[in-house]
Amino acid sequence: MRRDAAAALGLSGSVLGRYVAGVTVGCAPDEMGIGPALAVPKLLSRVGLETRDVHRWEVNEAFASQALHCVRALGLEDAWARGEVNPDGGAIALGHPLGATGARLVATLVHGLRRAAKGDVGVATLCIGTGMGHAALFVAE
Repeated sequence: MRRDAAAALGLSGSVLGRYVAGVTVGCAPDEMGIGPALAVPKLLSRVGLETRDVHRWEVNEAFASQALHCVRALGLEDAWARGEVNPDGGAIALGHPLGATGARLVATLVHGLRRAAKGDVGVATLCIGTGMGHAALFVAE
């Protein structure tokens, strides 16, 4: 929702975060799980950031092997060890409702950024079943 629409509805104090940018990329359909590993570098390049500038990651977990591949391909092993990647659990722990995962990831991301107070920049990623990946950058407010 736009900030002016939230204000008109009396919800200005309820704004948790701001969408900054998003990138969707394609990959081979039989490699659908790797989409986030391809989307994140393009997203970070677009906004002039590096992985070390991100304080919280919500990486889609369609499968454990898919999530591990993305973490390794993006060089997020240290962030994982610090509890910055899916710190509240991912789809393996929480469920993977088709069509609702993106909303769950964003809600978990913005609430987690505000709660943890480790920083205000977060990225949510999705793999898309037909061979695509999406990454979106949010800033806590």
